[in-house]
Amino acid sequence: MIKFSNISKYYGKTTALDTVDLDIEGGLTTVLIGQSGCGKSTILRLITGLIKPDTGSVEVSGEKLGPENLKQTRWNMGYVIQEGGLFPHMTAEGNVSIMASYLGWSKEKIRTRIHELCDLTKFPVEALSRYPFQVSGGQSQRVSLMRALMLDPDILLLDEPLGALDPLIRSELQTDLKAIFSELKKTVLIVTHDVGEAGYFGDKIVFLRDGKVIQKGTINDLLERPADKFVTKFINAQRSPVNLTEGGG
Repeated sequence: MIKFSNISKYYGKTTALDTVDLDIEGGLTTVLIGQSGCGKSTILRLITGLIKPDTGSVEVSGEKLGPENLKQTRWNMGYVIQEGGLFPHMTAEGNVSIMASYLGWSKEKIRTRIHELCDLTKFPVEALSRYPFQVSGGQSQRVSLMRALMLDPDILLLDEPLGALDPLIRSELQTDLKAIFSELKKTVLIVTHDVGEAGYFGDKIVFLRDGKVIQKGTINDLLERPADKFVTKFINAQRSPVNLTEGGG
């Protein structure tokens, strides 16, 4: 579904991605994991065409991404950015329907689709008239997901979708998201730094470090057959309890 060939991306002297080759399989959930700054979010921005690679090419559904097909390709992608990215001056319904309205969908078609998405994401219909500041953090993320799914895209991209939520709401949304991914069978790409979350969602996991792909496989591959010592170190750091006797006061 998505193919990176010899992709590099630089910001001045900083290397975001370094000659990355990567295949994202269709119909599966792939998780990008690694430290902050390892290139995870850069991969999502390259797929959507928000930024261009300095070397190499990106293919989506067998076609090289370029100016001639960028708009049409984007319409086949849903993108949930960090912390949702809802427009504060628009209601939940306005946020969800913005692209459908732009594309000229009828009011009836928009209404029907929104109600389908409310059922899918367990968002209360009566809250559609509320503004982002009037709904909870978990509900905001459900609105962001509905907006990403409004055009029924084949590809769904999520950048740290649950990072800002408290543990209870995060757990509930994890369960709901996994059920949604299973039902829709779309190509899903999630960015996270949480190993447990990667293992919970990921059919495949791509581990990055310093702009390079270190390992691709299942969570068991990372746990039992790490390709690099850093993979084990990263996993163990999340397993270890916080040591309150050193440096924390």
